[in-house]
Amino acid sequence: MYAQTANTGYLPSVLRAFALSLAFAFLGTMAGVYIPPALFLPLVILELAMLIGAFFLRKKKAISYTFLYSFTFISGITTYPIIAHYIATSGANTVLMAVGTTAVVFGGLAFYATTTKRDLSFLGGMLMAALLALICISIFHMIWPLSSTALLAFSFIGVLVFSGYVLFDFNRMKQYGVSAEEVPLMALNLYLDFINLFINILRIFGILASDD
Repeated sequence: MYAQTANTGYLPSVLRAFALSLAFAFLGTMAGVYIPPALFLPLVILELAMLIGAFFLRKKKAISYTFLYSFTFISGITTYPIIAHYIATSGANTVLMAVGTTAVVFGGLAFYATTTKRDLSFLGGMLMAALLALICISIFHMIWPLSSTALLAFSFIGVLVFSGYVLFDFNRMKQYGVSAEEVPLMALNLYLDFINLFINILRIFGILASDD
């Protein structure tokens, strides 16, 4: 019982690292204004390579704070074109609404996941299968663009999947604790949950705004 309490004591450290990750991502988004368009694709490839590397390193708990903040800064840069697109097509209010909605949804799910007595680890397998399906559809969309209706449905499913991951990640930390070495990894998980939830919510708002 003591070990469980000691481990969950690192949750505030995870939340601080997560908040700093969002700050670095915001700085990256601001820096994105000054990045030449030709550099965005190499940065996306670098971001994907780092993400794949993080996937293989997670079992060794070898992710450092430097890796975490470097990744989130680059992620902020690569998110800039998406945000710029929706500001241009739907207006800044749509982006602000998406940020606010994401924060409320994320916060509500985090509160539930850390206060419920239920162990939600059973969600892991289903969420991984759904995530792989989303990745396959995303690749398909790059080659054969989806219609706005199909993209709207895809985005709603994305919101459900990443909402599930918010529940899963917070509940896992509550149920099984967090070691000091795992703090950057857990913060990275929460960042990925948040940013993907935001992008899907922003896409929904953008599609609905364009249909008005």
